Amino acid sequence: MNILLLHGINLNMFGQRDSKQYGTITFAQIEERARTLAGELGVALESFQTNFEGEMVERLHRAHREATDAVVINPGAWTHYSIGLRDALEILAVPVVEVHMSNIHRREPFREHSVLTAVATGQICGFGVESYLIGIRAAVALARAGAKRV
Repeated sequence: MNILLLHGINLNMFGQRDSKQYGTITFAQIEERARTLAGELGVALESFQTNFEGEMVERLHRAHREATDAVVINPGAWTHYSIGLRDALEILAVPVVEVHMSNIHRREPFREHSVLTAVATGQICGFGVESYLIGIRAAVALARAGAKRV
C-alpha cells in the first residue's frame, strides 16, 4: 500500500515559526514520526514538501497516474484560498485526508475556512503532530477498506 504525505507552503519551517500554534517539533521530526508509523502499519510512505503551488498540483497529477492508495495533505496557507489545489485534489479517486497541526476553526477568521474540505474525505486538525499520525492511520484504514475519495 502506498500513502502519499504532502506538506504545503512554509511547512518546512516547523520548529522555527510560531511555536504557540505549532509547537517546537521540527519538520524533520514530523517526517521521522510519520515514517515510523508507516513502518508499524506496513505501508510505504512517500513524503513531498514544496513552497510552490504548481509543484504541488503536479505532484497530485502524478498521484492520479501512479499506484497511490491514499493522500494525507497539510496544505498550509493554501487551505484557505487555493482553488487550483482543490481542483487537483478533486481529480483523485482515492481517500484524501486533510490535516492541520493547529485548530484552524479557532484561529483568525480568514483561517477558519478550508476550500479543500469539500473535496477531502475528512479533516483532522488541532492535535499538533498527532494530526499527521491520526491522518495517516485514517488514510490507511480507508484505503484498506477500499474507500474512494468521497
